[in-house]
Amino acid sequence: MKMRIERDSLGEVEVSCDVYWGAQTQRSYQNFPKGLDLMPREQIMALVLIKKAAALVNFKLGILDERRKELIVYAADRLLGGEFSDNFPLTVWQTGSGTQTNMNVNEVIGHIANEKAGALIIHPNDHVNKSQSSNDTFPTAIHLASLNLLEHDLLPEIDKFVGQLAKKAKSFTGIIKTGRTHLQDATPLKLSDEIGTYGEIIYRDKLYLEKLMEDLRLLPIGGTAVGSGLNAPDGFSKMMVEELSDLSGLALLEDENKFLGLSSKQAVGRVHSGLRLLAEDLNKIANDLRFLSCGPRTGIGELILPANEPGSSIMPGKVNPTQVEMLTMIAMQVLANDTAISLANASGQLELNTYMPLIIHNMVRSIKLLAEGMQAFRKNLLENLEVNSEKIQENLDKSLMLVTALSPHIGYDKAAELAKYAHKKKLSLRQANMDLDFVSDEEFVRIVDPQKMV
Repeated sequence: MKMRIERDSLGEVEVSCDVYWGAQTQRSYQNFPKGLDLMPREQIMALVLIKKAAALVNFKLGILDERRKELIVYAADRLLGGEFSDNFPLTVWQTGSGTQTNMNVNEVIGHIANEKAGALIIHPNDHVNKSQSSNDTFPTAIHLASLNLLEHDLLPEIDKFVGQLAKKAKSFTGIIKTGRTHLQDATPLKLSDEIGTYGEIIYRDKLYLEKLMEDLRLLPIGGTAVGSGLNAPDGFSKMMVEELSDLSGLALLEDENKFLGLSSKQAVGRVHSGLRLLAEDLNKIANDLRFLSCGPRTGIGELILPANEPGSSIMPGKVNPTQVEMLTMIAMQVLANDTAISLANASGQLELNTYMPLIIHNMVRSIKLLAEGMQAFRKNLLENLEVNSEKIQENLDKSLMLVTALSPHIGYDKAAELAKYAHKKKLSLRQANMDLDFVSDEEFVRIVDPQKMV
């Protein structure tokens, strides 16, 4: 492998001629775990976008000449277009400020630009990183990457998920079933209400998440090293937010307190709490569907899940609720990610949180897991979810809690006596009432009508 010599403040280091990174990236690549949890591409592309915006703003402010501006923009555009993706080899498990990844981006842009220029006129620190620090670019990139994924991946999938639940609920109109509380028989309800409520739960999760996302629109860019804005010219922050808004298509705002944006990751923590709540509710819904479909012959069996794969290597014909298992595992992982982000936010020191790679790693992972998991669950379970009408009617007919409708007529104590008698004698409520003669059979049929109880 042909090598070249790169230099940084620590001296010389050998770098392969096949790559576009420089000395600081090489040192990081050598010193930290290799090939393990690479920095999310979304974070890298957000940093690249920041470098492009900074070149444009620095040029407008008269502190970067036009040729260098054009070269940096040229290099950034090639990266944003998907080229050179193998030039970002650094792991999440590096410095907590993300400095190595920030410099990785600076160096790759610098080398691409210099190759275009045919001369070494772009310096990774002096030009690509001009008016910036890793300490303000990295958290700004966290906000950009998270917002982009939320708006373009997760929120649209939530809408489709809610829509599919509403469609399925409508198709179940008119079906009355046994309700259950404490996993015990309860009074009846409409199946459409049960399934429709799941959609409303997820819809409200979306509304809550959208409110929390407003915090991510506040960018600390321009705070540089500690939040004071040293080495960033007047107007840089405001112009950067405007430029990034134009380039990204996101609605962004300048954070007036840049010390906060560097020292605390409360915005990310709050947004991830919304993801945690979404995961909790998805877990509940998936488990409910697993419970209602358990069987098919010795369980409740009121719902029929699609048979997507054979369920056993030893039991022929067995089919398992694999989509439920997938989504509930994702939910657990998101809860674990939330714990990691909470601990990371709680552990920031003085003017800088030094757990930012961990934070964006878990944030990106959670958003992608939820978006992809909900899509698979929607397509492979919800769309072809069926109802077992015969089993629903059988369970409804056997339910002792239909006696609740009699309670206002014969009193709580007699109604309880009737239910216990029916259960002990293995009779239906109607048969038990004939034995105990609390009301006439005609009255019983008129009062104990599931259609009137929902």
